[in-house]
Amino acid sequence: MNPRPPAHAEQITTLLRSFKLTTAAEELVPRLVTDGHEPALATIAEVLDLEAEARHARRVARLRRASKLSVGKTFETLDDKRLPRPVVRKLRELQAGDFLDEAINVLAFGLPGVGKSHALAALGHALVEQGRSVLWTPTYSLIQELLAAKRDLELPRKLRRLDNFELVILDDIGYVKQSAEEAEVLFTLLAERYERRSTALTSNLVFSEWDRIFNNKMATSAAIDRLVHHSVILEFNVPSYRTEKAKGRKKG
Repeated sequence: MNPRPPAHAEQITTLLRSFKLTTAAEELVPRLVTDGHEPALATIAEVLDLEAEARHARRVARLRRASKLSVGKTFETLDDKRLPRPVVRKLRELQAGDFLDEAINVLAFGLPGVGKSHALAALGHALVEQGRSVLWTPTYSLIQELLAAKRDLELPRKLRRLDNFELVILDDIGYVKQSAEEAEVLFTLLAERYERRSTALTSNLVFSEWDRIFNNKMATSAAIDRLVHHSVILEFNVPSYRTEKAKGRKKG
């Protein structure tokens, strides 16, 4: 019968491995036990827990800065009572982050002012808190960065940098009609991330209107196919919050 491992042994070993201290993970507990220092394991486990928490906090702070997410756009400030129940349920499920491991996309559609951008920003914040890498960007802004990179013959390098983000959130895709060159770099980005990394987007345009984005039926069809193949679609079929607020002010 194998002897029972000392208390905290597995915890210490797991934490040391997570810190990539493989030799310490293999040697520390057995040596302490052999030398009669088993009572010290509880204190060591506690200190290593504190180290893990500190490392996670530093990582989250670093990821939050890199994400460019709006500070106040979280689930705590999202008025989810206005949103369709299926959308709220799916957002809660997505918070777990499992969809990132499967390179699933999140596509949010609806009129302006219905909460699409806030909802995806809130999802981004929740994922960052778990230590997942997220980038929030207005679509037009990222397209201009990609165009500049292409002109400088740096587009592959720019795409590799974007590949470091497990989720790229493109806000307001289709808000501005794209030129052929802009549509091309946007399609390149979507094609590069297809089945490898997750992309999320907000759009006021239904798919039947996406010819306005890509200016070409074949490119439009190919882009939609890549986005929808592995995706979650969120339909914000509610009145505009801004419009309702403006009506309320007029009545007042």
